[in-house]
Amino acid sequence: MKRFLIMLPAVLMIMIEPLAACTNFLVSRGASKSGSTFITYAADSHTLYGELYFWAAANHAPGTMMNVYEWDTGVLLGEIAQAEKTWRVVGNMNEHALAIGETTFGGVEKLIDTTGIIDYGSLIYITLQRAKTAREAIKIMTELVAEYGYRSGGESFSIADPDEVWILEMVGKGTALNLNKKTKRLENASKGAVWVAVRIPDGYVSAHANQARIQTFRWSDGKTSISSGEMNRIFDPAVEVVYARDVAQTARDFGLYSGSDSDFSFSDTYNPLDFGGARFCEARVWSFFRSVNGDMDKYADYAAGKNLKNRMPLCIKPDAPLSFEHVAAMMRDHYEGTDLDMTNDIGAGPFRLPYRWRPMTWSIDGEKLLHERAIATQQTGFWFVAEGRSSMPRTLGGILWFGTDDAATSCLTPIYGCSLRTPEEYAAGNGDLLTYSDNAAFWVFSRVTNFAYLRYEDMSRDIIKVQRELETKYREMIPLIDEHARKLHSENRDKALEFVTDFSVNTAAATVKRWKELDRYLLVKYIDGNVKKEADGKFKRTSTGIPAAPNQPQLPEFWRRAIKNDTGEKLKQIEN
Repeated sequence: MKRFLIMLPAVLMIMIEPLAACTNFLVSRGASKSGSTFITYAADSHTLYGELYFWAAANHAPGTMMNVYEWDTGVLLGEIAQAEKTWRVVGNMNEHALAIGETTFGGVEKLIDTTGIIDYGSLIYITLQRAKTAREAIKIMTELVAEYGYRSGGESFSIADPDEVWILEMVGKGTALNLNKKTKRLENASKGAVWVAVRIPDGYVSAHANQARIQTFRWSDGKTSISSGEMNRIFDPAVEVVYARDVAQTARDFGLYSGSDSDFSFSDTYNPLDFGGARFCEARVWSFFRSVNGDMDKYADYAAGKNLKNRMPLCIKPDAPLSFEHVAAMMRDHYEGTDLDMTNDIGAGPFRLPYRWRPMTWSIDGEKLLHERAIATQQTGFWFVAEGRSSMPRTLGGILWFGTDDAATSCLTPIYGCSLRTPEEYAAGNGDLLTYSDNAAFWVFSRVTNFAYLRYEDMSRDIIKVQRELETKYREMIPLIDEHARKLHSENRDKALEFVTDFSVNTAAATVKRWKELDRYLLVKYIDGNVKKEADGKFKRTSTGIPAAPNQPQLPEFWRRAIKNDTGEKLKQIEN
C-alpha cells in the first residue's frame, strides 16, 4: 500500500499547503438519474503513487491479531484483534458495494492521539474489510478508534452503500497519559475520538474538500438522532444523525467551546474557517454545488474567501437528477466559467494551462498572493467515482470507476467491487513513484498528461475525445454485462464473479493499451511545437509520400501582446 505524506497543522488555524489535498462528492439515490448512489474521491498528494489496492476475503482463527501500519508513513503503529471474517476489497470499495473516501482537514494538533493505533487510512481499509453497509461502517469505525485510539488529525469521510450516503467527521481527543496502577504503564486516559455522522437526505448532494462541513446538528431525540451511547439503534432506518456523546464536552475540556449543546457547531469548533479554508477548500465544494443548482452564485463571495459568514449548507437539492457523466466531469473541474477560472490569467501561459506548480502561496513586492486550488489537480495519485446500484444483487451492485493521475486528462475504467483480482496494469507493486513501469497505468497516464501540460489547450481536446470515447463505450457495455452477470449469479455465484472480474481486468488492460496509442499519437502530432495536418483520421502526406508541412499556429493574441509589453523595443523589426 502506497501512502500519503500529508503534514498536519501546527496550530488551530488552517495550514493551506498540507491540507489542500483531496475532494469528495456525495450523491444520494434520489439525486441521480440512474437511482444509484455515488461518492467520488481524488487522492491528491505529491508523494502518492496511483494503484488499485486489493485484499482477498478470508476467515481468521479466534485470537488472530493484525498489524496496523500508518497509511501516511508506513510506520507500524501496533496490532489489533483481527475479525473472524473479512470481506474482499478492491481499492476503496468492497464486495458488498460499500465505498469509503476521505478528505483531511487537520484541525487542532493537540487533539491528535499520539498513542493511538488507528490512523485515518487504516481506518478506511480495515472497515471495508469488516462492514457490509454504510451504517455498519460508521459503527465499526467509531468502535475501532474508541478501543484502539485515533492517531490522525481531523478527517471527513464519505461512506456509501447502494441505498444510503453518509458523511462522518472525526477528530481525536488528545493524549492524556495516566499511570495504570496495575500494569505500571502509561495509558491514554482520553483514548478515542469525537465525531458526528449525518445521512445525506435522499434527493440531495453534498461534498467536502479539506474543510470540516458539519456545523450544528440535531441532538438525540430518540427518533432520528442518537448518541454513541445508543449505537445499538444505528440500524434503525429512521436514524439520520449519530454523534459521540462527548463531542461538545471534549471541546469544553480543551477550552475550544463554552456554549450549550444545542448551539454547538462541529466545524466551527474543531476546524474554524479562515480565508484559506474558504478559498482553497470550500471553493471546490461551491464549484460542484454551482454546477447542479442555479442558486449557488449567492455564495461566490464566500468561495472567494471574502465573506466567511455566508456559509454554504452541508447539502443541497440539485435542480435535476445527476448523471454519472456530470459527476465525473465535475471531478475534472478547474473553475471554468467562474471568476476563479484558472485558464484566464497570464499564469496559464499561451495555451491556457489550468494548473499552477506549487507552492500555492507566494510573495512578490511585499504582497502575499496565491494560486487557486481546483478540483482537478496535477498531483492526483488515483481518483474514482464509486457507484452503488440497488437494482442489482448486492454482490454485483458496486462499480468502482477508477483512474490514475490528473482526473482532467485521464480515463475511468470500470472495476466491479466484487472482483476476484486486480488488473496487472493497476495492481499494487507495478512500479512506484520512483520506479517507472511501462505497463503501469499511473505511468502511462502520467506520460500523456505531462506532455499535454506543454500545449494544454490543443492537446487536451485530443485527450478528452479519447476519454469520452472510452467512458461512453464502457457505460454502454455495463447493462449488457449486468444482464449476463445477473443470470449467472442466479445459477452459479462463482461463475458470475469470474465473469465480472474478467470484464474488469480486460477492460482495464484495453484502457491502458488505448492510452499508449494516444501517447504515440500526441508525440507525432505535436513534436517540436508544430501541429501535423490530418485527414480522415490519418496524418497527411504529399503525393510522393513525404510528410505534409505541419501547421505552425501563432501564439494567441493576448500572449503576443504580453510579450510585446514585456520586451519593449527589443523585439521590434527594423524597417530599412
